[in-house]
Amino acid sequence: MLNETINFLNIKSNGVYIDATLGGGGLSENILKKLDNNGKLISIDIDQDAIDYCKKKFENEKKIQIFKCNFIEIPKVLKELKINKVDGICMDLGVSSHQIDCAKRGFSYIHDAPLDMRMSQSGKSAYDIINFTEESKLSNIIWKFGEEKFSKLIAKSICQKRKIKKIETTLELAKIIQNAIPKHFAGHPAKKTFQAIRISVNNELENLDISLDNCIKLLNSGGRLAVLSFHSLEDRIVKQKMKFWEKTCICPPNAPLCTCSKKKEIIIINKKAITANGNEVENNPRSKSAKLRICEKI
Repeated sequence: MLNETINFLNIKSNGVYIDATLGGGGLSENILKKLDNNGKLISIDIDQDAIDYCKKKFENEKKIQIFKCNFIEIPKVLKELKINKVDGICMDLGVSSHQIDCAKRGFSYIHDAPLDMRMSQSGKSAYDIINFTEESKLSNIIWKFGEEKFSKLIAKSICQKRKIKKIETTLELAKIIQNAIPKHFAGHPAKKTFQAIRISVNNELENLDISLDNCIKLLNSGGRLAVLSFHSLEDRIVKQKMKFWEKTCICPPNAPLCTCSKKKEIIIINKKAITANGNEVENNPRSKSAKLRICEKI
């Protein structure tokens, strides 16, 4: 959904833009094509692989500055650059294709690799969560972040297995999950649990919640925020945030007068999330779950 994201950003040739999830640089590359020599692009990513790849990719491009950090740190980056407001921000959420396809990163339940799942490649890993989180908390993680109805069975099985031997690899974990739940599942039985562990490892939803509020404050009037999400938990946060920003009042429905002082901050550009068309889904099956939401700062 690259073209849709670029088109809805409504890019001004001399504007200042942020690609909050650099990845392989696809969005950044297409934003740069829309900018003249007065335009500026700030691209960030927490993943060192993405930073290394894109610094080489854009080594001769003077309109871009690349920073290694989480998008929760966007205000800090802009302060460092002495920039108060920007004209657009795009966010392509979740795990990148490179992270999934690079087996050693441990994001995939298809390839055997050490349990990792760290986007930043530092700090607490999936191994730590799987082997040292108490059963009730592990079950809650799998339910809350994976919406997995068999979360209790999976957590119980994991805890039983790790008493015998620490769970070290992705395929070990996937096999435990597969054996723990009934056989009438749709899709890969480990998909939801792996999503849940990844989200927990990278603190994805809390960071997204805070970052969205930061982003809307940093937009110029007429600036746009475009967010591409890939599962219902992310999309729900984005949808609820935009609905809140659009409200003119948050007083209780039975209040005789408005006392909240809430002001409408944005216009929602697409009331219904934009999804990938049939051709894109055929060429890129991962786009099937993608949802794009855009809003414009008043």
